[in-house]
Amino acid sequence: MKTRSVSAVLPAFPIDMDGVPVKQVFPTQKIERIDPFLLLHHLQLSIPKYVIPEKAGVSPHPHRGFSPVTFIFKGGVHHRDSRGNNSVIYEGGTQWMNAGMGIMHSERPPKNIQELGGEQELIQLWINTPKAHKMDQPQYLPLTPEETPVVKSDDEKIEIQVVAGNLNDIKGGIPTLTPVNAFVITAHKGGKQNIQFPTSHNAFIYLLDGRLKIDGFGLVEGLNAVKFNNDGDGIGFEALENTRALLMTAAPINEPVVAQGPFVMNSESEILEAMRDYRMGKMGILIED
Repeated sequence: MKTRSVSAVLPAFPIDMDGVPVKQVFPTQKIERIDPFLLLHHLQLSIPKYVIPEKAGVSPHPHRGFSPVTFIFKGGVHHRDSRGNNSVIYEGGTQWMNAGMGIMHSERPPKNIQELGGEQELIQLWINTPKAHKMDQPQYLPLTPEETPVVKSDDEKIEIQVVAGNLNDIKGGIPTLTPVNAFVITAHKGGKQNIQFPTSHNAFIYLLDGRLKIDGFGLVEGLNAVKFNNDGDGIGFEALENTRALLMTAAPINEPVVAQGPFVMNSESEILEAMRDYRMGKMGILIED
């Protein structure tokens, strides 16, 4: 394996998203996107006991032209959408949605969030869809932790959930529209691991906490992402502390990106069409119980 060099270290900046504090890794002034990855938000919330879960979280809203993906690290997420999907995925699971031509959905804490400790932690990552699939029928793809394949390091100090793609001939639980690897890493102090993936893929790793020593670079601390150059076929690291991380790699789409709010298309005219279709109800209606 030829180890990739580091292109940039990207700190997670705190932002306010409609009254909800989140940490945003990209887009920022430093980097707009890592094709096909468009946006990364890291959310950590303590939900007070007086809050009604059905009224908390994110109310019904539309998407078109990309895949909003939620990796759940604490608590859970109750997903409902205008295609009739209604499910809760808990800690260790993933909710992957291909928005396609348009869908309405909501993302709330589960009703039993207080029984789980009242904590909610998740990463939401937006993954672009190529033009050929932007007007496909929407898909909701839930993945429980029990359904997620796991690869362990030789020293058994690192566990890697293979959410999508392929690692050591283990195939992930989510089928993707383009080649994407999604690996959720739980590393215990002292654990070492090499991870291979195609040289053509763009790649980054985001640390939710802890500290890693990246081969050929050095120390990276929690709440930072590392973007890699395309000059090797993998990365290696050692955990200096117990660390949780998300490693994403994917083939770039290399198409124009025009984004406006919850819509990601290839041209301004397609954005205007998306807004019109949403107002006309063509993305469906979601009435929550």
